[in-house]
Amino acid sequence: MDKFTTLTGVAAPLPIDNVDTDMIIPKQYLKTIKRTGLGAGLFAEMRYRDDGSENPDFVLNKPQYRKASIVVAGDNFGCGSSREHAPWALLDFGIRCVISTDFADIFYNNCFKNGILPIKVSRDDLAKLMDDAERGANATLSVDLPAQEIRGPDGGVVRFEVDPFRKQCLIEGLDDIGLTMVEAPAIATFEQKSAAARPWL
Repeated sequence: MDKFTTLTGVAAPLPIDNVDTDMIIPKQYLKTIKRTGLGAGLFAEMRYRDDGSENPDFVLNKPQYRKASIVVAGDNFGCGSSREHAPWALLDFGIRCVISTDFADIFYNNCFKNGILPIKVSRDDLAKLMDDAERGANATLSVDLPAQEIRGPDGGVVRFEVDPFRKQCLIEGLDDIGLTMVEAPAIATFEQKSAAARPWL
């Protein structure tokens, strides 16, 4: 997985509470286990009209937000079912960071495992960041994971907390498989000793 250290990009405002995983990636897109191609289905029921054309009123269809890499969202983002396709869709679209006051636990954990940084902030800080995000083309935020800071376009700084282990995994680009591979030399040594001690196995 790609490393995450600092990210400077356009932040899209999504001031909707309780955005569930079915809203993030509707069920008809769950037929695949591939992590690529799902960006087209991200927020599909809000992004597209019934005839398949784009809904010009949805934030990610507006010219200034088409290349957004950050989402500033309402409370309780990622609730509902535990589908891992939700962070896959966000990542495939280009979203590397989601900011909210709270996240559903499974979605929150899945974000870290897929290279997305979910940031929890206070309601007051969310209101400031939402205001920044609503500036359109000037809605650029800088997220500094090592320093645990979000810097707004006017120089304002919002601090955030993150679990040290998860932080280090993102900085080093380690998912669950990557963490296992870090221990590959120790695993190989154990297997050699085990084979010598129990050659009949």
